[in-house]
Amino acid sequence: MGVQLVVSLLAASIMQRMAPHCSFARWLLCSGSLYRFKHPSEGELYIFFCNGESKPLTVPKDIDLHLEKAPVNVIDALVLRFFLEYQWLVDFAVYSTGIFLFTECYYSIVDASKEVNIGAIWCVLTVLFGLKTLHTLMSHYFRSEEGGERSVCLSFGFLSLLVAMLVLVVREDYLEFGLESGFSNLFDNLEVFARQQGYAEWSIPVTKLTVKLGLAAVCAYIGALLAFPGLRLAQTHLDAVQMNSDRPLIQILLHMSFMSPVIVLILWVKPIARDFLANAPMGKTSVTIIPSAAFDSIRLWIIVVLCVLRLGLTRYHLQAYLNLAQKWVEQMKKEAGRIAAVDIQRKVTRVFCYLTVVTLQYLVPILLILFSTLSLKALGDFSWFVGVEETPGVTPALVMPTAAPVLPGELDEDEDGVEDMEEDIQATVARLSEAFTALRAVLTPLFFRGFFAFLTWWVAACQVISSLFGIYFHQYLMQN
Repeated sequence: MGVQLVVSLLAASIMQRMAPHCSFARWLLCSGSLYRFKHPSEGELYIFFCNGESKPLTVPKDIDLHLEKAPVNVIDALVLRFFLEYQWLVDFAVYSTGIFLFTECYYSIVDASKEVNIGAIWCVLTVLFGLKTLHTLMSHYFRSEEGGERSVCLSFGFLSLLVAMLVLVVREDYLEFGLESGFSNLFDNLEVFARQQGYAEWSIPVTKLTVKLGLAAVCAYIGALLAFPGLRLAQTHLDAVQMNSDRPLIQILLHMSFMSPVIVLILWVKPIARDFLANAPMGKTSVTIIPSAAFDSIRLWIIVVLCVLRLGLTRYHLQAYLNLAQKWVEQMKKEAGRIAAVDIQRKVTRVFCYLTVVTLQYLVPILLILFSTLSLKALGDFSWFVGVEETPGVTPALVMPTAAPVLPGELDEDEDGVEDMEEDIQATVARLSEAFTALRAVLTPLFFRGFFAFLTWWVAACQVISSLFGIYFHQYLMQN
């Protein structure tokens, strides 16, 4: 690991020490660009809209109520639910991006093909931590007494299971994930590795059908996790477009951001993406728009740019969510009857209390797609440069190198203590090197290409399904 390990440990130390003082997550919410609505006090409602009763205080729904705006500051944000989880995940993602960029530069300068890519490890950890955060949010819904949120998660989970089983039977000629070749390569390498370890009669007791059923179950779980983020995205998108009705450029960017998961889906549909661009029909002839060899690199760039676009529009969506307090008050004014003052305060306050939850629901799916793509690039041996020939490993376990043994004669024999210490260090390094070599021999770039390509595509597919359903729900069902 060498230099990479030093930089990784340095980044982890900086992240831990700088989090209370300098945090990108806190800056995103508390830089003054977002403003919340403060609920009216009982004194204000009592003076202007008192009904002559002592308790409970009720007011007419059609009152001329105007909520006071206030910028979101750190003191307000620290008491929000899941704020610490939000801050840690976003800051970890920022430092993961820095480590990944460093490793990319390091690999472009130094021939580090035999080293473990630490940037890829940080990217994979970001994906896992993102899924863990979504699991925490979903468990919050499952503990709800009403049960409606639980039913929504289960429904999307079963729908995702059905869709995943249909997708997994599609041939590679249409969806070019590379799962078939990746898993076949994994099983072959495992059998070769087992024979090298002395298990001559050992074989993989797992069929491809079992693997696909397990993968479909994981897809159903991810679909349940992304149910409410997609529904929330639909609501904030509609409100953000309406909020920026006088800014056509921002509206165009918002629509592009909302449709970006659809573009990610199309990029892996081979007849529409790779085959069409490499052999586009032009009358009676065909024109090569993008060479097939360069398509993989361009696909990575497109996904990264789309994720950056969505991240850049975060505050528009968050402000659209915070405006729900004022929107609810305007809707209340159109109704007849009276309402308790405490209900007004509770409704207005609840919007701000769930700000970090909404922020996580917006950011985590983007981070999953982004860091799955970065993991695909790093572990799949892709290149950012168009036209660079890519040769992923296929069966490295057949020629798997072994670590050199530690010879006592190679150590310095001047002092017995130094000799023993150096021998222990070299033995430890030899064992670690052999373990990493074995792992890299089994988990090859060909396997990582199939796995992370499918993961990226599936996260985008889940968000498309849930967000489109959210658009239908908020545009038609809510109005009816």
